[in-house]
Amino acid sequence: MSKFYIDQHGCAKNQVDGEIIVSKLLDDGFELVQNADDADYIIINSCGFIESAKKESLDSVYNARKLYSKKKIILAGCLAERYSEIFKESLPEVDGIFGNGNLLKITDFISSVKKKKSFVEVYPQEGISCYNRNYFMNFKNSAYVKITEGCSNYCSFCAIPIIRGELRSRPIKDIVFEIKDLIKKGFFEINLIGQDLAAYGTGKNDKNLFNKDSNNSKLCELLKEISKLKGKFWIRLLYIHPDHFNFDIVECIKKDDRILPYFDIPFQSGDTELIKKMNRNGSKASYISLVKKLKKELPDIALRTTLMTGFPGETESAFENSKSFLQSIRPDWAGCFSYSREEDTLAYGFKNRVSKKIAKNRAMELEIIQQEISQEKLKKRIRKYYDVLIEEIVNTNGETCFAIGRAWFQAPDVDGSFVVRFDKDDLEACKSIKEGRLVQVFADRVSGVDIDSHFIKDSELN
Repeated sequence: MSKFYIDQHGCAKNQVDGEIIVSKLLDDGFELVQNADDADYIIINSCGFIESAKKESLDSVYNARKLYSKKKIILAGCLAERYSEIFKESLPEVDGIFGNGNLLKITDFISSVKKKKSFVEVYPQEGISCYNRNYFMNFKNSAYVKITEGCSNYCSFCAIPIIRGELRSRPIKDIVFEIKDLIKKGFFEINLIGQDLAAYGTGKNDKNLFNKDSNNSKLCELLKEISKLKGKFWIRLLYIHPDHFNFDIVECIKKDDRILPYFDIPFQSGDTELIKKMNRNGSKASYISLVKKLKKELPDIALRTTLMTGFPGETESAFENSKSFLQSIRPDWAGCFSYSREEDTLAYGFKNRVSKKIAKNRAMELEIIQQEISQEKLKKRIRKYYDVLIEEIVNTNGETCFAIGRAWFQAPDVDGSFVVRFDKDDLEACKSIKEGRLVQVFADRVSGVDIDSHFIKDSELN
């Protein structure tokens, strides 16, 4: 039996791809090992989005070859997809380059790699690679579900359309079936992902997948169908483009508390001129208005965003606009990062570039502002009861034990956590606090980006 090891990189969407690769190989008789030392094949599922991520993936290739001269090394993922022709000649460290256009071809690909020293396979970006996953990289009972692939927004800084192609959507019935299956398997938290959930159902070849008579957005139609499912679960919406936010989904959220009032809206800038240069239709004023409207309709909203510094043409004045914008919208969470100049994007040729040092310093300045805002937001959430999904138990030594989990306003991997304290002599706590289960806690205090809490009882959501 052939053994393989996967080295996973990149975003949640790439994680799903990695889970599909692993699941397919397991079903085809391969054995997954947890240490590369034991593997016949090392699969590096790479990220090709920004400079730092590309370097990280390539470093993994170089390190793997240095350590394992006789093993078969496969470069998969976005980096493989984006630079397959270049790497074919310039990356002798790998035995195979496998794009992400058709992940279900992985078994056939490995068979070809076994017979040949170097092999490259990049498939057309058509449809969406889906599979009945039996392997997940999240903490227990939390999963990502991909509802779209590719993107047609063509933001001037973004290489995603180059890597993943134009937007295409999954049929509602297929998504609902997958979610229903995950719930049956015990999953509680379902995170809907895509490059832009707001664009769901609007791809040029999507029109035959949906009800033509509906006046609702296709995302709204999807949520209505998900609401028909029985059971206890969380639905979280990740990555909604601000220019075409589907405001009709607010009513879905109001009617079904299983659909969380959590939004990840990547505004990228608070300067209207830069927003336009990013090939976006919004403005500082329209984005502030969107947030105000959401907070009015959903007072307990949790908002995450991303802001970019150092985009070409970002003057001190433009940066000040981003600072004031951040102070205006006051998101619960924000990721602040410096611009990565990506070849083949429209912004690659823009003049008035900003130095990396200035961009980095500006990102750090935004982070300091956001830390203060996050602290303020978290303080408003203490002295209350919450249902917390336990991710791991970190300490059972001593009189007081600790576990880590998340409440509804904390997305996986990117937001803070709950630290749950419980006594080792508390039989109910020891019985209830298990990875993948929910418990009710009382929030005591804020600690950095986390909330310290103590166990109350088993959650009714189990």
